[in-house]
Amino acid sequence: MFVDIRPDTLNIDETRIEAAVTNKTRVIVPVHYAGVGCEMDTIMDIARRHDLLVIEDAAQGIMSTYKGRPLGSIGHMATLSFHETKNIISGEGGALLINDPALVERGEIVREKGTNRSQFFRGQVDKYSWVDIGSSFLPGDIIAAFLWAQMEEAESITKRRLDIWRTYHQWFEPLEAQGEIRRPVVPNDCTHNAHMYYLLLPSLEKRTTFIARLKEQDIHTVFHYVPLDTAPMGSQFGRTSGDLTHTHDLSERLVRLPLWVGLEDRQTFVIRQILAALG
Repeated sequence: MFVDIRPDTLNIDETRIEAAVTNKTRVIVPVHYAGVGCEMDTIMDIARRHDLLVIEDAAQGIMSTYKGRPLGSIGHMATLSFHETKNIISGEGGALLINDPALVERGEIVREKGTNRSQFFRGQVDKYSWVDIGSSFLPGDIIAAFLWAQMEEAESITKRRLDIWRTYHQWFEPLEAQGEIRRPVVPNDCTHNAHMYYLLLPSLEKRTTFIARLKEQDIHTVFHYVPLDTAPMGSQFGRTSGDLTHTHDLSERLVRLPLWVGLEDRQTFVIRQILAALG
């Protein structure tokens, strides 16, 4: 069941969740868009009252917090991504965070191809066998070593990304004041990791022109995302609760700007080209 997003953070609108709960609902999946936390206290309260699980999609949220708590540590489970587009990377890969002890054993089995192999290595069983569904989710040694090195540098990577994010934010403040664009919004009780910097342009037509103009200068900007309810499988199997006005409107106007460690030396040029493309 899809519900609309908030127009400020672009996260799930927590005020619309309860109306979407039915007797078939089992899980709430809040997505921490752009590394900015959803309103988790409200979401967890709804889950408790309706006996639901909460699985945080914290793919973009490593090193971000909500009211002092790391994203991914609040729900019953959470997912992280280490894809090459994320802040901390291993090329491909991710992590399942399990915060409810009752779910750990099965999570471990699913990760181990549906076997109780980990219990065998700990001496909890005298042999291991196929006991549940699962697949091969274990990272190889080389990938794990690469990821570990990234994690050791997580604070410095985040600081550099935040510096780039803040530079964008300062440059585009006058344009927002003039009503030409809208900048990202980060609530006071959230800290973010500068996973991305986006602008909201006035229309789809202006965004299309903007992307094309920057492409001529070899500056890569992208839109993000296509609403899931309009995707082939989303329209076939998904349902919506209420209208998705903000979801559809903002998805047509959002554009992501370049943001990667190493951009610092070129950022002023990029910003000047962005300003020219908006003119």
